[in-house]
Amino acid sequence: MTLKARITDDMKQAMRAKDAARLSAIRLLLAAIKQKEVDERIELDDAQVLAVVERLLKQRRESIAQYEQAGRAELAAAERFEADVLVGYMPAQLSDAEVDEAVGAAVAETGAAGPKDMGRVMGVLKARLAGRADMAAVSARVKSRLAG
Repeated sequence: MTLKARITDDMKQAMRAKDAARLSAIRLLLAAIKQKEVDERIELDDAQVLAVVERLLKQRRESIAQYEQAGRAELAAAERFEADVLVGYMPAQLSDAEVDEAVGAAVAETGAAGPKDMGRVMGVLKARLAGRADMAAVSARVKSRLAG
């Protein structure tokens, strides 16, 4: 079953269960997927659907931080619920040790010698770790590895 089909099935289950909050979050995700498909005139595969989920998750995390800073706990809680629903569609996250191992392998594979080679290393890692690790944290690890 494709990820998109799983999301659609989850939407139907939320409708049957009359779970309005979950239904709203899933509909938001399906709308974002449909918008990308219409804009690019393609049918999204699982990797592209994951990219949409990641983008929405990043937006939710930024919104949560802004709402908490502004003292709007109820809005932050709503965003946190949507983020929790979205996380359910992400693959299992890699441990720190697994990320370090992947960074080491990518550095060795590309023959990276210094900070100027960071783009090549990140290009390899982005393909391997997409959706399974926070790419900002991976970038920081690559930077520190190439600097020292």
